[in-house]
Amino acid sequence: MSTSPTWLTESTHRKLQEEYESLTTEGRHRMSDRLAEARSHGDLRENADYDAAKSEQGLMEARIRKLRHLLDTAVVGKAENDGTVQVGSVVTLRDEDGDEDEYFVAVPENKAPGFLLASPKGPLGAALLGASAGDEVSYQAPGGKFTVEVVSVRPYEG
Repeated sequence: MSTSPTWLTESTHRKLQEEYESLTTEGRHRMSDRLAEARSHGDLRENADYDAAKSEQGLMEARIRKLRHLLDTAVVGKAENDGTVQVGSVVTLRDEDGDEDEYFVAVPENKAPGFLLASPKGPLGAALLGASAGDEVSYQAPGGKFTVEVVSVRPYEG
């Protein structure tokens, strides 16, 4: 896992913390009960319920580790309102056809309803960082090279 900090909104940080608490308490308790029930079905070498429960437990523990890492490395806050695109900005973009869309520039854990997501590690998000309203930004994506105009930039209010 990366050791670089992950920028999170306050609401996303709170949701991830709640998910972590739920998985490490009720989730582990439910999983323990499920494993005990599966064990009671007999021979573990040929017990599909037990195999499925162990697999599910592994996935849950992996999610717990990922959440702990995110929470430990998170930078929680709001984007500055200096007119430039930064992590935590909402950006209105106009494409070459004149269509406009709003993007939230943030890591995928920051789901913001009503906005498309532009990860700062992805082609569009990386190209947008530092741009201002009126700038044209080009980026290379798997579908080819694209150019968009930055129409407006504002901090995310969520």
